[in-house]
Amino acid sequence: MDKAHTLAFLCDSLRALAQTPSPTGMTHLAEALLMDKLRQLGFSPWQSHKGAVFCQLNQVREGAGILLSAHIDTLGLMVRAIKPNGRLRITQLGGYPLQYAEQENVTVFTHAGREIPGTLRMNQPAVHANKDLSTLERSDENMEVVLDMRTGSKAETEALGIRAGDFIALDPRFVQSGEGFIKSRHMDDKASAAVLLTLARAFSRAEAACERPVYVLFTNYEEVGHGAAAGHPAGIRDMIAVDMGVVGDDLQTDEFRVSICAKDSGGPYNRELTGALADAAARLDLVYAVDIYPYYGSDTSAALHAGCDYRHALIGPGVAASHGYERVHEDGLWNTLMLLRGYLAQPV
Repeated sequence: MDKAHTLAFLCDSLRALAQTPSPTGMTHLAEALLMDKLRQLGFSPWQSHKGAVFCQLNQVREGAGILLSAHIDTLGLMVRAIKPNGRLRITQLGGYPLQYAEQENVTVFTHAGREIPGTLRMNQPAVHANKDLSTLERSDENMEVVLDMRTGSKAETEALGIRAGDFIALDPRFVQSGEGFIKSRHMDDKASAAVLLTLARAFSRAEAACERPVYVLFTNYEEVGHGAAAGHPAGIRDMIAVDMGVVGDDLQTDEFRVSICAKDSGGPYNRELTGALADAAARLDLVYAVDIYPYYGSDTSAALHAGCDYRHALIGPGVAASHGYERVHEDGLWNTLMLLRGYLAQPV
């Protein structure tokens, strides 16, 4: 596997995914992108009733199946109400502090298919007019979306086709910076989705193999807790969520490592499977860390709570400033890809 060409494919896929709006509940554009890319690689992907994308990466029919998941839904907003001044009161999609989205450019997607630009900001954002600006709580009561349209009333905004329940996407601001860094919103979890798409490419080119059936799953409701709750293929024994690695002061993970999570808010991950992944990372001489994430949940939790009898684990590239303007590095993406490829290649 040529590293330079593989990373180029991975980063191009990441850019395409990051720049495709997919707030939780409105992921059809990202679903279509993945379906198209998987078909181009020679696969026959399928979708669940709620839109999750599935694909088997090899032709093995017998044995304990392994399911690799990443999520394509992102944080975002919805229109809660149209205010008398024509601006929009919002409600959040996913858990994040609203100050992380303050002054961000947004796009409102109307039910009829129109895309209307705007900005999320404080109700009175001018420091020259609001002496309390720095101390005001960043909340849906104190913030609003101002549309880049000539509208000054509720009736005028309604005439644009906007209504309560319309989705609002945050501008990702994707930047492929120097020294291998990538900055963008939604690296949680589009970075890992790009890793799984690149793994699929490796299988299609006979650069990766496994003696067990291998499936990838791109979920679309992870940020609200039920992404991987249904629709799984039969015969799965192990599920590995490929999601962001947490970067924090008391954690070993950084943007250059593949992170292996031993425990999150839902409790410990499967000891045997987690240990096998850590052993594989050491054997492959990868840069990795084993950490505990204190405020975190993954798609494996949704699967287990739905009654799936799986061994479960969680790995992913280190993502700095999670749920804000995030940053990853090519090294962390590469180490994650190599851990998956190397672990799957092990004899049964």
